[in-house]
Amino acid sequence: MHKAGDVILGGLFEIHYTSVFPELTFTSEPNKLSCQGFDPPGFRHAMTMAFAIDEINKNSNMLPNVTLGYSLYDNCATLVTGFSAALSLASGREEQFPLQENCRGTPPVLGIVGDSFSTFSIATSDVIGLFKLPLVSYFATCSCLTDRQRFPSFFRTIPSDAFQVRAVIQILKRFGWTWAGLLVSDDDYGLHVARSFQPELTQSGGGCLAYLEILPWGENPEELKRIVDLMKKSTAHVVIVFAHQIHMIQLMEEVVRQNVTGLQWLASEAWTAAAVLQTPRLMPYLGGTLGIAIRRGEIPGLRDFLLMTHPGKNDNNENSMVRQFWEHTFQCRFAPPPAGWAEAGGALCTGEEDLEYVETEFLDVSNLRPEYNIYKAVYALAYALHDMLLCEPGGGPFSGHSCATLERLEPWQLMYYLEKVNFTTSFGDQVSFDENGEALPIYDIMNWQSLPDGRIKVQNVGDVKKTTFKGEELSLDEDKIFWNFDSKQVMPPRSVCSESCPPGTRMARKKGKPVCCFDCVPCSEGKFSNKTDSAECTSCPEDFWSSPQRDHCVPKKTEFLSYHEPLGICLTTASLLGTFISAAVLGIFTYHRSTPMVRANNSELSFLILVSLKLCFLCSLLFIGRPRLWTCQLRHAAFGISFVLCVSCILVKTMVVVAVFKASKPGGGTSLKWFGAMQQRGTVLILTSIQAAICTAWLVSSSPAPYKNTQYHNDKIVYECVVGSTVGFAVLLGYIGLLAILSFLLAFLARNLPDNFNEAKLITFSMLIFCAVWVAFVPAYVNSPGKYADAVEVFAILASSFGLLGALFGPKCYIILLRPERNTKKALMGRGTKS
Repeated sequence: MHKAGDVILGGLFEIHYTSVFPELTFTSEPNKLSCQGFDPPGFRHAMTMAFAIDEINKNSNMLPNVTLGYSLYDNCATLVTGFSAALSLASGREEQFPLQENCRGTPPVLGIVGDSFSTFSIATSDVIGLFKLPLVSYFATCSCLTDRQRFPSFFRTIPSDAFQVRAVIQILKRFGWTWAGLLVSDDDYGLHVARSFQPELTQSGGGCLAYLEILPWGENPEELKRIVDLMKKSTAHVVIVFAHQIHMIQLMEEVVRQNVTGLQWLASEAWTAAAVLQTPRLMPYLGGTLGIAIRRGEIPGLRDFLLMTHPGKNDNNENSMVRQFWEHTFQCRFAPPPAGWAEAGGALCTGEEDLEYVETEFLDVSNLRPEYNIYKAVYALAYALHDMLLCEPGGGPFSGHSCATLERLEPWQLMYYLEKVNFTTSFGDQVSFDENGEALPIYDIMNWQSLPDGRIKVQNVGDVKKTTFKGEELSLDEDKIFWNFDSKQVMPPRSVCSESCPPGTRMARKKGKPVCCFDCVPCSEGKFSNKTDSAECTSCPEDFWSSPQRDHCVPKKTEFLSYHEPLGICLTTASLLGTFISAAVLGIFTYHRSTPMVRANNSELSFLILVSLKLCFLCSLLFIGRPRLWTCQLRHAAFGISFVLCVSCILVKTMVVVAVFKASKPGGGTSLKWFGAMQQRGTVLILTSIQAAICTAWLVSSSPAPYKNTQYHNDKIVYECVVGSTVGFAVLLGYIGLLAILSFLLAFLARNLPDNFNEAKLITFSMLIFCAVWVAFVPAYVNSPGKYADAVEVFAILASSFGLLGALFGPKCYIILLRPERNTKKALMGRGTKS
């Protein structure tokens, strides 16, 4: 289709959707390629460009005194045809091209609107770009076309596939579809999507592809059967298709044949609005499809312009394209008709048919999407030409500040202005191009819906767009979406390889499977995960442990010798009982302090032993309760000093017994001068001071301290006191043991003394108990964990204290309280004579 003008714009459109190549012969007359399958929407696309140019020519404010013309070609959905047409537009060698008679030097065309296929646009731009001839596509979406070095003159008013891929991924993430299949066409459009989709999907964390298949061109039933079999067996319920409507037509024939239902289809812009697929026969399979659609726009006056299309009302009455449209619409043929047409009952076209009263897609302007992009493309070229003609001499952008002139206009000069064009359509959309020739991207989200009356509706349910300030945004009205599943289902379907791992578990990838296929492994002890689909379990903080569900951390149970547990209560009771008994014995001895039994063998040391035993009982309480710094430091010091005070008194008492016995013999009186009251007190003080010095050195050099021990139990904190310096603790115990052994040896040697000196027997027995308890204590203490080590030590303290208390003071209290007749000096002295 051609229209003369001062400036010609070219157009490439798919008016037929298939081609039949001629057979190669050796005849002199070459056979021409035949275009078949007239496509009314494709013809509407071409007429939209004609309308836009007609509207611009009627606008006095735009391109004054300049008339735009056009030359529109059909690519017949074939690369060789589209490429040939593009070369004809660029060179003007086509026979029907309206050459200007004045030959002013202006090229045949200054810009081309097209092509509709990415592959065609790539091939065309590779050549046209060499001449810097602007090519503004309305339908080519391949992201490869953003390569400015390879395609310097390519522009487009449709978003690239890179944006469309991200838009589809946003939809997948919105509905939690992490497991989907991808079908692409076997061309640049599909293959570039195939290369970019999985990396984009992985980078966004949106999911994985269950399969990726390439849909063949032409008839290939075996391959289509294999692909549909794969879709049928796959666990992915979502199928994404980046292909043309011809591929979907072929694919759906096999889908219907195998009756594959229950799939959620995601459509690319190439077939979202394909009316040929929106049929009652296919809706049980394609109903509920969500698709990316080109931005819908409003073009006022377009329908009236389309109604003016008539084979007798065009500039070129012999225009075959309009005639073919007329014949397709009214199912008639112009004279002369094809052979056999009239005999078969076919009607002849009269030209009197009325378009307004026929049902045809050609007049449907309710859903203008590619048309809106064509409209914007034509206006972009027109605005660029308009801006160029506004250039004032001497202020131009070219060499020497020159301006381009219509008489000597070059395509690269128009391209300069096209890169800077910026205008707003009557529909309110801003049109401008970035450094890669890309327009500001925006897509509508469509949903295929079956209406109760049997009609099919493609409902707009949202959009996805890129804004200057907010970046890419997806907006969906989920309440409007129709899901083609169970009639009661109002929620989107599930499509995952593995169900989400709940809190308390982590994802473990299945070997040889994509990352979306995993097992849910419970977190190990001491670790937790509080989120769904956690990749790893996190270790709990030091003082915390994982809950039984492993979904959070709880404070670790604490363990120490407590006053509230039975063992602690028993030991505390025993300690207080021992303290009470010691106090009671002390009271008895104080009350009967003037009796011979109390006064015998230095009553002062007896009182001091009772006080020290009382302290021994009380110091055992320091081992019960949560260890703190002061209790850890005090417990061993108090225990060590108290026992040394007690044992040193017993040692001195034993020494006094031996000295008294020696003094009773002739010539032994001098031995008593070393064991007077002052000497006894001094000896006890010195022996006790040595222990005090040991404790002081220990506390200063390496003090005992509380410690949280987690070696016994991972889920428990065992509070205990570490001794700090093992040497210090050993010296403390060793010193007590040394004094105890000395006392035991002296008492043992004096056990056969006369009865009036036989307190040595009581001391021997008490020291035997004391040593036995502490010899058993050491291995038991070393092998007892946690609080049981403290319990062993407390038991040793109490056992040895009770042993000393019972052995030393039990017989005396018995005589004082129950046998007072024996508590006389005579009785005490008389026992020696009886023996």
